[in-house]
Amino acid sequence: MDDLDDLEVAFRVADRAAELALSFFRAGVTTASKADGSPVTEADRAVERLVRAQLGELRPDDALLGEEYGQVDGSERVWIVDPIDGTTFFSRRDPNWRVHLALAVDGVVELAVVTSPALGLRWWATRGGGAVETAWPPGSGHARRLAVSTTSSLADAALDALSTIPPEPSPARFRPPCTPLPLVELVRGAVDGVLAEGFAAWDHAPWILLVQEAGGRFTDPTGGAAYDRGGGLYSNAVLHEALVAAVRRR
Repeated sequence: MDDLDDLEVAFRVADRAAELALSFFRAGVTTASKADGSPVTEADRAVERLVRAQLGELRPDDALLGEEYGQVDGSERVWIVDPIDGTTFFSRRDPNWRVHLALAVDGVVELAVVTSPALGLRWWATRGGGAVETAWPPGSGHARRLAVSTTSSLADAALDALSTIPPEPSPARFRPPCTPLPLVELVRGAVDGVLAEGFAAWDHAPWILLVQEAGGRFTDPTGGAAYDRGGGLYSNAVLHEALVAAVRRR
């Protein structure tokens, strides 16, 4: 399998993971609670085991970080997986869940594939190659380049805020999301900024690259653009500095 490039590997692994997750979704699952109180199902664990097995075969020298089974070290190339992002949606048979897969090299995300099997959609990006929305399964429908909005006035901006940590007052003009997938709406140009506080590396890693390749920006709480600093601010770039300032002032 050495002749497969990283994007081909990502698509192959993500397709298998999406198929398995969808089979659990259709059958229905029982939800349990992890030690931190977050929900988990057998589907989360089974999908991550599949991803680990696939990457172990296709990229045996790479490291892997997953939500359910932690990190396997050994390389500056790290595959980051959230087997089912949106387990609460998944467990109640709401289609707004995703399978996240990203590849980081020396701490920088270079490739991202987010698949939403129940919605029949996929969002993917490579660094320098742009961001794309396609139908899933592959070849079953539309494909389009993604681009953030060009809104330049805060007064006209649609701004969403979501958090997994004890809430502080939201910055002025930020609102609870009107959609279960606000970052999708950001890369489509329908939302101008998203403040996502908390969450984990596997939640953020693919979206940082997708937003950047759609023309947007991301800043983590330390002022950098790391995926493992507990979230941050995503925007259409035009409004970014003003929004960063608003978040710091609250």
